[in-house]
Amino acid sequence: MPVRITPEVRAALAPSGTLRVGLNYGNFLLVGEDDHDGRPRGIAPDLAREIARRIAMPLEFARFPQAGPLADSVRDNVWDIAFLGNEPQRAEEIAFSPPYLEIPVTYLVPAASPIRTLADVDREGIRIAVSAQSAFDLFLSRTLTRASLVRAQGIEGSVRLFVNENLEALACLKPRLVAAAETVPGSRVLDGQVTSVQQSIGIPRRRSGDRAAGNERAGAAFLRDFVEDAKTSGLVARLVEAHGVCGVTVAGASE
Repeated sequence: MPVRITPEVRAALAPSGTLRVGLNYGNFLLVGEDDHDGRPRGIAPDLAREIARRIAMPLEFARFPQAGPLADSVRDNVWDIAFLGNEPQRAEEIAFSPPYLEIPVTYLVPAASPIRTLADVDREGIRIAVSAQSAFDLFLSRTLTRASLVRAQGIEGSVRLFVNENLEALACLKPRLVAAAETVPGSRVLDGQVTSVQQSIGIPRRRSGDRAAGNERAGAAFLRDFVEDAKTSGLVARLVEAHGVCGVTVAGASE
């Protein structure tokens, strides 16, 4: 169903007259390498282009190497919307749409590891490599009680840390763990999932002025309706197929 475009929606999404979109280049499933013209490629950039088309606004991208710096930059007014995993800590400053994709998170363990199940991981003496400030780092920081997290910059940094420091586990997006298992002899991806990253579109929360708050509500409502339409129309599924992304699931309709 087409989403109605109002002046409040445009004021919320593109207050400068240009839609500025924050991208996390650390999530290889959603953002690929730029093309030869320097244009971002991937599911997230293509969804951003569709939003810009619908609101009839020019588009520019704000590029970030990992999710943490992208989320933190909400305070710096460098983007109007951002493609991020929806986590409670981030939601304090960012209003999130429903998820458009879900990405499972689990663990990789080395050869001969006694760890067999997810429940075996949260024990004393277990060191888990993780990408700092990623959605799954935030989740594990809230939920682990005995194991310790050892943080690295970015997903690739966490893979290197796991290998170089002989850590007991690596927490990451399952598609990356499957690829890592092919290069780490004897390693195993644990069955099941610890959590799933809810990939959403966020807009900064405006905390001053009735007009700003009204615009935020209008912008958040547009993003909610856009995401639901993108899922039900098959747009998200088509982009997943077009970019050859494996191991992700189109999120279900929100209630």
